[in-house]
Amino acid sequence: MQLSRNFSLAEMCKSQTAERKGIPNRPTDGQIEALVMLCENILQPIREEFGSFIVSSGFRSPELCVAIGSKITSQHCCPDNLSAAADFEVAGYDNHDLCVWIQDNLVFDQLILECYNGEINSGWVHCSYAATDNRADVLTYDRTNGYRKGLIA
Repeated sequence: MQLSRNFSLAEMCKSQTAERKGIPNRPTDGQIEALVMLCENILQPIREEFGSFIVSSGFRSPELCVAIGSKITSQHCCPDNLSAAADFEVAGYDNHDLCVWIQDNLVFDQLILECYNGEINSGWVHCSYAATDNRADVLTYDRTNGYRKGLIA
């Protein structure tokens, strides 16, 4: 099932951990609708601007979130059927610069520059989209300082 021109449901649900541990990772119809909005409003525009890239983490079932040490309230679980999130990076492109582009060009709920150390492709980008009331919340996360407001290079 295609969620947008270049993103499929299989791609958004792929998880090595789920496969390895036999954890079901299938979204409901409402969660699929949230994933369609994420793909159409966040991932597809990034693909059109920067070319092909791989989503490292898209949809996660609650059981999968627990297995990887995340929370079942994560937007990766599409907990309210109204929002969805993905982690990704564009090979050869600086993740801080990618976040700046997203911040300047897309409507989003939350944007997090995660584990970035100043080198190209260090860390990754987390971005979510909500059906209503996108907050444009921008954060930087690293293991030493935790979450901080804004993009910090």
